Amino acid sequence: MVEFPPVYRPKPYSKPTAHLKSHLQVLLDDGAEIATFVYTPNTSTNEKPCKNLTSTKDYLASITDDTFSTPIVFLHGNGEEHGIFGSIIDEVCNRGYTAIGIDSRDQGQSTRGTAAFTYEQMAEDAYVVLKQLGITSAHVVGFSDGAILGLLLARDYPDIVASLVSIGANLEPDTLGDMTWLYESIEGNKRWAAEGWEGAVLEDGYPVPSPAEAARIAEHLELMVDNPHIDPATLKHISVPVVVMAGEYDEIYPEETRRIAEAIPTARLLFIPGCPHNVPKVSPCAVVRRIFANLSYF
Repeated sequence: MVEFPPVYRPKPYSKPTAHLKSHLQVLLDDGAEIATFVYTPNTSTNEKPCKNLTSTKDYLASITDDTFSTPIVFLHGNGEEHGIFGSIIDEVCNRGYTAIGIDSRDQGQSTRGTAAFTYEQMAEDAYVVLKQLGITSAHVVGFSDGAILGLLLARDYPDIVASLVSIGANLEPDTLGDMTWLYESIEGNKRWAAEGWEGAVLEDGYPVPSPAEAARIAEHLELMVDNPHIDPATLKHISVPVVVMAGEYDEIYPEETRRIAEAIPTARLLFIPGCPHNVPKVSPCAVVRRIFANLSYF
């Protein structure tokens, strides 16, 4: 009998409780639908989330205050969804800003589509979503894979990035430290995708991914093993305020985090004491402080 694949059990986290103005499924040319969530300072509890792109675009255009008219966009890590920024999104909205959470392609409530599953494609996805929303400028906060997307957005689409907080990014896959667990998980999930069955559970009743889910997990993890490949020299033209953050005990080598910060002329480097890789969950207050320190430049 085929062995179960390694089963990831995410630790519980608090999702945003801020007012959800809109929940959209933004259709891309390749058929992917990118789940996009717009949170606002509005405290109304009676209004149902808008699902209309045009109405949401009109709402965003109606924000004319110079301070708050530029939204803050949140990009999550591999296999996650935008809700991992829960309390951070709440605080952003408490301070009067609009927050936009984007579930990356084939993650959260977004679908796969037929385009290549690459960091470059997902950065383009985010850009297209923001353009469809009529957004001309946004502050970007990215964690892990989302931090990689943030770097690519600031480099390749400078017209739309007003500032960037990059948390736990890497430029090459061999800077992640010991990747044994990644290779084992990829192999186990591929085997389960080919030979596994629906409805399997562990001894304590925790569900095992279906074969289809295992195939998706393997593809997502392979992205981390094979990519990214970002030449630090290509980041030198980023000119907006940037914070490059990582946890003190991040799996990504500290030399890699320093290399990113040194490559960007406008970057400031920060290691969060006592934190592992998952800074947004472990130390959300530190992220909030850096977001608003970055916004003080405007």
